[in-house]
Amino acid sequence: MWWVVVEEQRGGGDARTWAVTKTKPAGGDRANADEVARRLAFAHEPVHPSSVKERKVLRVGDGYLVIATGRTQTFHFRVTLGETLAEPED
Repeated sequence: MWWVVVEEQRGGGDARTWAVTKTKPAGGDRANADEVARRLAFAHEPVHPSSVKERKVLRVGDGYLVIATGRTQTFHFRVTLGETLAEPED
């Protein structure tokens, strides 16, 4: 089972931290999961900046890095693919 995970910056200045803000099941097919992630990279409304004026979407590894520029600041968030793994048997 594939999942799409959104991680965003929270806080301001030196207090910025990363947090998972959304998880979305994307089925059993990796290609479908990648398409879900791609759409989310363009459609997700991040917490910061509150009003995105410009969005640059970059394909990286197993997902996308989105640079979102607002009126006064620039933040970024990641949209990543993840696959559920079974626990190893003892």
